[in-house]
Amino acid sequence: MIGIKKTSRVRTPELPQARIWLNTDQPLALKQLKGRVVVLDFWTYCCINCLHVLPDLKYLEHKYKDSLTVIGIHSAKFDQEKEAENIRQAVLRYDIEHPVLVDNNFDVWQQYAVRAWPTLMVIDPEGYVIGSVSGEGNRDVLDQLIEQVIREHQEKGTINFQELSLTLEKQRQPLATPLAFPGKVLTDEEGERLFIADSGHHRIVVSSLSGEVQQVIGTGKPGLTDGSFEEAQFFAPQGMTLDSENQLLYVADTENHCLRQVDLKNQQVKTIAGTGEQSHHIRPHSGKALETRLNSPWDVEKVGHCLLIAMAGSHQIWEMQLETGWLRTYAGTGAEACLDGTPDQAAFAQPSGLTTDGRELYIADSEVSSIRAVGLVDHLPVRTVCGSGELFGFGDVDGEDADVRLQHALGVEYTQNYLWVADTYNHKIKRVDPRTGTCQTMIGQGTAGHQDGQSIKARFSEPSGLSAIAAHLYVADTNNHAIRCIALDTLEVTTLEFLGLCAPDVCLPTSSSTQ
Repeated sequence: MIGIKKTSRVRTPELPQARIWLNTDQPLALKQLKGRVVVLDFWTYCCINCLHVLPDLKYLEHKYKDSLTVIGIHSAKFDQEKEAENIRQAVLRYDIEHPVLVDNNFDVWQQYAVRAWPTLMVIDPEGYVIGSVSGEGNRDVLDQLIEQVIREHQEKGTINFQELSLTLEKQRQPLATPLAFPGKVLTDEEGERLFIADSGHHRIVVSSLSGEVQQVIGTGKPGLTDGSFEEAQFFAPQGMTLDSENQLLYVADTENHCLRQVDLKNQQVKTIAGTGEQSHHIRPHSGKALETRLNSPWDVEKVGHCLLIAMAGSHQIWEMQLETGWLRTYAGTGAEACLDGTPDQAAFAQPSGLTTDGRELYIADSEVSSIRAVGLVDHLPVRTVCGSGELFGFGDVDGEDADVRLQHALGVEYTQNYLWVADTYNHKIKRVDPRTGTCQTMIGQGTAGHQDGQSIKARFSEPSGLSAIAAHLYVADTNNHAIRCIALDTLEVTTLEFLGLCAPDVCLPTSSSTQ
């Protein structure tokens, strides 16, 4: 945990009013917030560290709801994060309940001399900056400081105890769609099924390949509860992998920092790794699965008798031995970077998607906008398949090897001797030759939208997950709240319809097999 950096009382620069604000009917001025403690959260929605801070802020907002105002200052890293609509979707996706100012030109960032995401600035009720902290894991020190400031200003009579009323984006646009921000999709060739991580609804949806709903797993409310399909709870689940022989589905339960096992025959869910608490232990280590904290597992791939895990929060690949219940770091030092070499020398940057050809594990390494590979046999080293490998080396450029530019790619799937990539922030599907690193845009116009059709006529909105079966590629089209199907022979894109599927708050499940 990093301590609060105390500063001499510095008068705060006023927040710009002629900018886009979200989660409020009107811009907020600091002078109007005098009498309240204000925390400015400088963030960008791609950043896993920024996302880890959000539960801490929500805790503090609820604890001090009559005396604390949190304002998010969204200073974008990637080009697509500068679009106000994309930021609004992130506000909805992560259930952010405080005002957010769109700071695309980094004006507020520079005025407050911010140098890293996330950074939190604490402002006292008289309008002075009194401290700041960067990074995550600082809830307790922030809590102590806020409590101290409230007490001091209560004694001085300079605090205003009154809850601030806001109009939230989720009140303007409730998530009433059948799917909400689906993060990943998984095909089952033998069972002719789709497994959909309905991340925004905190559940798993099982359907036929044409969209006929077969099962809904989970209550649809965020939580960490094992039990029957009707009782179980997830929290923003993402990647999945299937043991078809034993009919066991493994789920990366991302915001619970756990791995879950879904017994499809007996319709039971249980936790097999993680404690429900986020780990802040970055260096490589190992331990018993149910006693070891995880850090935002984003995808999972079954290889033999083990699970390989994209541990996005610690920038590593992990391994769980299913027979022994033992967890260990498989590759990555924990540094956020793109370094090739042996698994204990290599570094990743928010790995978020996994696939394999049986010889190598391929990784969508999102924060360096690259596709990486780590060996599964013959001691093959970690290598960069394509992409610049730089934290700010992103764009939209086809080509070969290091000349390729992706933008925060979250999904990757190996099929027909190629890697298919969900180039998330470019709203495209691309194809990569894993041997040469040659990358080619196959589908998508490069601008967000929802349009079926052939090849570049089709449009997506932040596609995040891919899974192939036979000659079809299924896409979790996250911001469109949809699953799309691509015929690989014609590159025709269609949208699946899930008849009878409802948002959890719209119609409650009546059984585990239908909804």
